[in-house]
Amino acid sequence: MLPGYKNHSEKIELIRSGKLSLKENISFFLSRIETEKKLNAFNFVFRDAVNAAELIEQKIKESRAGKLAGMVIAIKDVLAIKDRPLTCSSNILKNFESVYTATSVQKLIDEDAIIIGKTNCDEFAMGSSNENSAFGAVLNPIDNSRVPGGSSGGSATAVAANLCDASLGTDTGGSIRQPAAFCGVYGLKPTYGRVSRYGLTAYGSSFDTIGPIAKNIYDLALILQVISGNDLNDSTSSSQIVPDFINEINADRKFKIGLPKEYFSEGLDSEIRKKITDTCDSIKKSGHMVTEISLPHTEYSIPTYYILTTAEASSNLARYDGAHFGHRSKNVANLDQMYVKSRSEGFGSEVKRRIMLGTYVLSSGYYDAYYRKAQKVRRLLKQDFDNAFKEVDLIITPTTPTVAFKIGEKSTDPLEMYLMDIYTTSANLAGIPGINIPVGYNSEELPIGMQIMAKEFDELSLLQLAFSNF
Repeated sequence: MLPGYKNHSEKIELIRSGKLSLKENISFFLSRIETEKKLNAFNFVFRDAVNAAELIEQKIKESRAGKLAGMVIAIKDVLAIKDRPLTCSSNILKNFESVYTATSVQKLIDEDAIIIGKTNCDEFAMGSSNENSAFGAVLNPIDNSRVPGGSSGGSATAVAANLCDASLGTDTGGSIRQPAAFCGVYGLKPTYGRVSRYGLTAYGSSFDTIGPIAKNIYDLALILQVISGNDLNDSTSSSQIVPDFINEINADRKFKIGLPKEYFSEGLDSEIRKKITDTCDSIKKSGHMVTEISLPHTEYSIPTYYILTTAEASSNLARYDGAHFGHRSKNVANLDQMYVKSRSEGFGSEVKRRIMLGTYVLSSGYYDAYYRKAQKVRRLLKQDFDNAFKEVDLIITPTTPTVAFKIGEKSTDPLEMYLMDIYTTSANLAGIPGINIPVGYNSEELPIGMQIMAKEFDELSLLQLAFSNF
């Protein structure tokens, strides 16, 4: 039987009134995780999570508990938790334990959330299907023959399969929004800098963001409220004031919404197109204005994204050399051989591919042709959004070009796999927030996701539109 509450507000009331035991609630989730082990959503399960239940339940009943008291949350295995494994789903970090806790996770713990485990993901968050993990592929809970999306596939699956209340994922080019779409849940990528990256294992440092995945907008907003804000440990975290998302989420606002024509062209599944068109018609009837806009440099987002992120990955992953921590190859003749063998054995094929791509675009003779040019195009893509937001408040697009595809279907063609991020990478290139909203199912009963994007630091508008219409 599933927990009898729709969001965290209802859960708190049930615990306060004695109708729900937090200890039994956590035991329920632990039992579900065991029952649904085949989904492979978790790399590590914290069975000692139940130990915190009694104390937090008492704090709730005495009205002295934190904002997230009793919320059971799963954490993507690229985020550090002190004295817990931090593997990034890679053999090169096998058996590694973190010596400190990520700021975003610590903020959850400080507000009395209960961390139930670390979720599976594409290795070092590099992938769109969660098939690139040293722990094996994660299965989509809606249809086990399909991928859950990536790289935060374990986090999305854990929420969709009722293995936790909510989860934290990371999003470098769509890694929260795309799996949320494939699994039929809500997922939010905040503005770059809204949430501290301290304790997040870096993939693309100028792209990486941390955000929540949940079954409802209320919980999404509540978690974002808690994890947002400036952090002295992260120089890229913003000092912008964090809005009171929860108390302002139900404001009756009417928005001007743009539909970029470039996102509804060839390559978009016809059922997704119709579902989003129908949804926009419904939004219009609610009093919002919907108009067509143009983001003219959209076609360059995928090549720009993969040039810049692989360059950053090449630099960031240089530290995993077998000398400092993680996997070290045995029986080597010299230091050079140890580096080569440790990295060859420790990294999976997709990570190696991206490191090599990144090293190539940064190499002498190619830097200007690729990396410098991609940085200039990134500026043009950002300018497209800046211009669009002078005309509209929000932008609606598909989240993905297709519904969840079959496991193994795109594994042999990296370019086809990369194109699954065609609608999501632009938000990371521009540094703006984006959210996935589940808007229904296709003829095969597979979830369809719709993306809403806003200007920098305007997550509140995303949440308000979503809360009042979905």
